[in-house]
Amino acid sequence: MNAGKKLRTLLENNDIIVSPGAFDAFSARIIAEAGFPSVYLSGACVTHSLLGKPDIGLTGLTEMATAARNIVEAAGNTPVIADADTGYGGILNVMRTVCEYEHAGVACIQLEDQVFPKRCGHMEGKKVISKEDMVSKVKAAVSAKSNPDTLIMARTDARAVNGFDDALDRAKAYVDAGADIIFFEAPRSIEEMKAINDSLDVPLLANMVEKGKTPLLSVDELAKIGYRIVIYPATVMMAAAKAMSEVCNRLKAERTSAGFLDRLTTFNDLNQMLHLQELRELEESFT
Repeated sequence: MNAGKKLRTLLENNDIIVSPGAFDAFSARIIAEAGFPSVYLSGACVTHSLLGKPDIGLTGLTEMATAARNIVEAAGNTPVIADADTGYGGILNVMRTVCEYEHAGVACIQLEDQVFPKRCGHMEGKKVISKEDMVSKVKAAVSAKSNPDTLIMARTDARAVNGFDDALDRAKAYVDAGADIIFFEAPRSIEEMKAINDSLDVPLLANMVEKGKTPLLSVDELAKIGYRIVIYPATVMMAAAKAMSEVCNRLKAERTSAGFLDRLTTFNDLNQMLHLQELRELEESFT
């Protein structure tokens, strides 16, 4: 079963799809092997990891498509929902983005209605393109698919720019244009989240950003409202960043790692996580 078909099958089931964000192949493998049904490729976190820069539209299609291929391979049979920002340009750029992401093997391609260069959805100062221009992008994305099972997710950031009503109107227009899933970024209350779900007939995604603009609800609470997918785009990276910072500070201060071995995975455990034994056995089968 291809990745898009597998994600569609998951959406047909009753359970909400919980999808932590990956920032590289290693984090994708950890997420997949923890048993989550999906991996979310976070454009923001790939930018943090790849460039050491904030999420302000600095990565391009080639960098993100390469990250997508690596993350898809590391995730194995776990479908990947991939952030494609604004599609990296106009209509033709969006169509090329869909082709490149499909070649990478992603299950779902997420496009947003911000202007380029974009900003993180929970930052101030965002701007959005017109509803009509985004409708054209969604139609172009749907047309560019070579695999009918690939899902197109449309994200609107208009809540912070033009208000709730405009954002909801945009979401409806994106559904009419062919979007399979709607990502309504940064609703401000549970009441807004319920209104979005009551107004749309396609699967909806909830974005849980710790200390962001949207109420941080549990998976069960989100499922009760009606959400079908919940992403935790930065949770894994923020945990890794905190751990790395603390370990570096202690190493600098203590001049040895002996005092915090309990904070480290072992060399053998790391190789096990990376499937070293399986690769050695594969190598030996040809020699």
